[in-house]
Amino acid sequence: GMEELLSRSVPPLPPYETKEKAPPPAELRSAEFVRYYRALEAGPRRAELLTRLARDFGVDHGRVAEFSAKVLQAREQQRELGALLQAEDRLRYYLNPQYRGLFQHLGRLEGGLRFLVELRGDLVEGLATKAVDGPHVKEMNGVLKNMLSEWFSTGFLNLERVTWQSPCEVLQKISDSEAVHPVRNWVDMKRRVGSYRRCYFFSHCAIPGEPLIVLHVALTSDISSSIQAIVKEVQPLETEDADKITTAIFYSISLTQQGLQGVELGTYLIKRVVKELQKELPQIKAFSTLSPIPGFTKWLLGLLSSQTKELERNELFTESECQEISEITGDSTTETLKKLLTNNEWVRSEKLLKALHLPLMRLCAWYLYGEKHRGYALNPVANFHLQNGSVMWRINWMADTSPRGIAASCGIMVNYRYFLEDTASNSATYLGTKHIKASEQVLSLVSQFQQNSKL
Repeated sequence: GMEELLSRSVPPLPPYETKEKAPPPAELRSAEFVRYYRALEAGPRRAELLTRLARDFGVDHGRVAEFSAKVLQAREQQRELGALLQAEDRLRYYLNPQYRGLFQHLGRLEGGLRFLVELRGDLVEGLATKAVDGPHVKEMNGVLKNMLSEWFSTGFLNLERVTWQSPCEVLQKISDSEAVHPVRNWVDMKRRVGSYRRCYFFSHCAIPGEPLIVLHVALTSDISSSIQAIVKEVQPLETEDADKITTAIFYSISLTQQGLQGVELGTYLIKRVVKELQKELPQIKAFSTLSPIPGFTKWLLGLLSSQTKELERNELFTESECQEISEITGDSTTETLKKLLTNNEWVRSEKLLKALHLPLMRLCAWYLYGEKHRGYALNPVANFHLQNGSVMWRINWMADTSPRGIAASCGIMVNYRYFLEDTASNSATYLGTKHIKASEQVLSLVSQFQQNSKL
């Protein structure tokens, strides 16, 4: 039935000449596709349907080759511009995969947009786990991502603030989707939407009231250097004193829908929230994040492993640092260091905390500032905030002492600071020249790394 359903549901690409007169979308067939897909068990059966849809209803390569040749011919014969533009328009038309028509029809159905986000969520997960794979599926994922980017552009998004009076299901969704600092219980949730806190989300006009991406903000009197002070369980203060608020700290941003991965929402959400806060609390002068550094510990362990294999000695720490660690642990080998870092126990030793403070801070500064992917910051959180035009402001030692924080980044966190008058030029500089704007503290740690550690 799968093949039959697909050939019924996916509208054929009408000939170029009649593209404006194509028959209206068959709502019943689109609705049948939704029912069929949702009835399939998540996993292999859905993966099979997605693979067939991508493979059998993609671009007509024969037509693309034919019209590519016509474009080249029009150029070679130096025909008038109108003829060349029309040949290019035909080629563009035939570059549309057939399944794009199905997605367009689904987008017009009531509840269809929500369904497409679910379907892309399955695609993203399938590609990550290799349940679906191959160039056809990757291509379809890209096409659907681009379509969702248009449908979820800022004009269709509503900014909503969450308070303790918000509907219970909204609070529950926000609690469940918190990816950075998990919510422990309802008391914790009440604190995060109470005094000196703000929580906002974007919803879409076609999916009202449904949080798509969530931003948590702490209102403070200085740039926070510890997450525990923000998310620890304390009784919410009853009244907020506006005179004590000079700083907004963005401490968590979470996408609630996997299907919207790669769709630009976070940047717009931060910009809208800044405007909202400026209206409500014009005395706020500093906007900053307190951000996690996912991947730092993993990167460091990888470095220690490769150094052990190649050199049989450790070149990331100075001799005196190795000696100090060896006096505390009774052993200075890289293996011991690796064991220490894979086990959260080291933070319980005051002596080890002191001995590892400087080397880990400079290694972390290098990881954030010096390690690159295609010329941009390797760390995804750094890359996101730098693209938005922030400055790498301050690296904070023991800023997240939760087991998760120690495991991911040795407890270190970083502030990216947004100087509103400079964000546009900083963003353009970073995207254009790949130069990272950083504070004296960060640059000083980077230069210590360059002097004391060898890579």
